[in-house]
Amino acid sequence: YITLQRSLDDPAENGCLEPKFLDRQTQRKTASRQLRNRIKPRRLKLAFERNCDDSPLSTPSSFAAIGGGTCRLETALSGSDGLPIPGDPPEKHLPKPVSELKVSRRENIMGHAPTVLSEGPSRSRVTINEVADALHLTKSTVSRALNGYPDISEATQLRVKRMAERMNYQPLSHAQAIKTGRTRSLGFVLQLADHDAQRPFLAEFLAGLSAGSTAQGYTLTVASADSETHLIETFRTLLRERKADGFILPRAMVFDPRVELLRTAKVPFVLFGRQADPEGCCWFDIRGEDAMQEAVMHLSELGHRRIGFINGGTIYSYAKLRGEGFRAGMAQAGMAVDPNLICENAVTLDDGREAAAFLLNLAHPPTAIVCAVDQVALGVYLAAADRGITIGRDLSVVGYDGIQEGAHAQPPLTTFAVDNRAAGVELATLLVECIRGEPSENLRKTTNAVFVRRGSTGPCINL
Repeated sequence: YITLQRSLDDPAENGCLEPKFLDRQTQRKTASRQLRNRIKPRRLKLAFERNCDDSPLSTPSSFAAIGGGTCRLETALSGSDGLPIPGDPPEKHLPKPVSELKVSRRENIMGHAPTVLSEGPSRSRVTINEVADALHLTKSTVSRALNGYPDISEATQLRVKRMAERMNYQPLSHAQAIKTGRTRSLGFVLQLADHDAQRPFLAEFLAGLSAGSTAQGYTLTVASADSETHLIETFRTLLRERKADGFILPRAMVFDPRVELLRTAKVPFVLFGRQADPEGCCWFDIRGEDAMQEAVMHLSELGHRRIGFINGGTIYSYAKLRGEGFRAGMAQAGMAVDPNLICENAVTLDDGREAAAFLLNLAHPPTAIVCAVDQVALGVYLAAADRGITIGRDLSVVGYDGIQEGAHAQPPLTTFAVDNRAAGVELATLLVECIRGEPSENLRKTTNAVFVRRGSTGPCINL
């Protein structure tokens, strides 16, 4: 320190040694500043290579497969601690950035199909403006075409959708919700208090709703309610929180509080069933009345003249329609309806057993029974077994729904099968059209159930 201080005070005192000493001191100070101000972290060099043999780098520290190329990571250090050392040879040039490289289409050493990365900066998501530019259309036309608005021709809609698919355009759902006020979701409230809420056909129905929603670019929001009071509260909550743009209402009721609520709120809905007051209603339904009429005609052709009828739940719209169908069939066959052979409000296995017991205990019991639902028909099987009556020989039975249990009954149940999955798809499609502004009177469709003849019906032997 003394020597250094003297050197600084009087450079001539140390002669020729002083300049060398000062140069070394300056060098140390310079190195110290570099250490403080220019500390560099370890650097990673990233390179893609066509295969392991033509790697632009030397010994790798790790490998990772990305698509069809091999991604090699190498830790490059300028010194043992990663800091520059004065006098070291200059660094070699780093390989090109990943964004400027292409990965070979040949399979890499791991056997995976290659992924081709285009040159230039990484590509962001495709926007609707780019789709519009590619088609030489306005942005609003593309938007309305993608959303299926009826004022855009089908040819233009198809052209836009094909281009969007080719360009991998995916609209942002939250952005659409902000702009349009729509959630692009369809609502469905499962009524757990229903007698058949757990039936297997419900899975098929939900699968159809989901498939139909997805095909229209919507999702399906499912909630549940365990009572009628809870049902209406659930709808109010979903409306208040804007969880869905519209609702599917299964099993339409004669006096339906769901319909009144949604009408008042001016929210689109579609019924699985029909309404006596059609105002603001769109629906899809199976023509159960035609099935009941056909069932009577089938039994009449087998020689049956005393035909009983066990109807479903009278709170539902279908019960009235199927009752009318039964009476129309009796009139068509030239037979009078005996009020003693008609039972109402049966929906479960036990209901069917009880109603059949009443009919079979009459002084002049029916030789055939038509049931509005399959579960009731299977209850008739139990009542017949209790009395030693053979189904298909002593008593003919016809059901409606086409549930799997009927196919496995002994003998298998003659019935009318309903495609619940197809019904779900149709309901979702109609609801989306309603949401898009199609008038409700144009969105009312019906179809027929399919008659499935099995062993539970046979010729009448008790004339």
